[in-house]
Amino acid sequence: MKEKFLNYSEDFLDYLFEVRGYAETSIVTYEVALRQMRELSNIYEEDGVTILDITPFRFAIVKNHKKTIAKKLSAIHSFVKYLEDQCNLTVRLIADESIKVPQSLPKPIEEQHITAVLEEANLQEKLLISMLYGLGLRISELSTLKLEMIKEHWVQVEGKGSKVRELPLLKRLHILITQYKQAYQPKTYLFEKGNAPMNSAQLRYLLTKLFNAQGFKVTPHQLRHSFATHLLNNGARISDISELLGHATMATTQVYTKLGSVKKMQEYMKAHPLARKEV
Repeated sequence: MKEKFLNYSEDFLDYLFEVRGYAETSIVTYEVALRQMRELSNIYEEDGVTILDITPFRFAIVKNHKKTIAKKLSAIHSFVKYLEDQCNLTVRLIADESIKVPQSLPKPIEEQHITAVLEEANLQEKLLISMLYGLGLRISELSTLKLEMIKEHWVQVEGKGSKVRELPLLKRLHILITQYKQAYQPKTYLFEKGNAPMNSAQLRYLLTKLFNAQGFKVTPHQLRHSFATHLLNNGARISDISELLGHATMATTQVYTKLGSVKKMQEYMKAHPLARKEV
């Protein structure tokens, strides 16, 4: 039965990559979780029902970080749904109780820090930062961004699940893209190395190296967080931010409202006379 599940797992991973458009990094995460599940769980058939008892698997990962456990359980739930919807199997999942994960607030980068790094960056680095921070792109979206998707006033971005969204392109960013194209002569993708697009790891390395040189430890996703947070702090509607980020639901974007509340409290504590007296 486990050998049969191996074939199902491989088909599922192909489905996520080819049909659902998942990034390679996500595929690797799913593959690791499913391999552990197959090796440690009890899998058998009973009265025409496939029983997947992941109790031993749950015991094996109990000391993992809560977020790691949650991700692995999510991968298994998605796999079971695939078995039921695509393979017409009836599956009974045992010990699949979810785990509560405390929601951490994003850590945006202060605007002056981004400006300081931009002043020291070369043309390619400036464009890299400006695309992530100016459009709120995921690093994987930027890696696969084709020149034909960039217009004078809009950029079409293919996000998760192959969903395409249109983002307004700032005039200064359009000028920067034009200068970059003249200098680097990309053929198909905005960021290329040789005849292939630069992958997420290559772009991430350029970014982290640049910020490290200025004494900052920054990830591409922090620039995306900064894009959303700074928009919110300057009065943008959260529904618009959600659409710009390409979130499937508003619930994903709600974390930024909490971050905005924290910012408001900090400003209040600094500004109000009574609050200052308590410090």
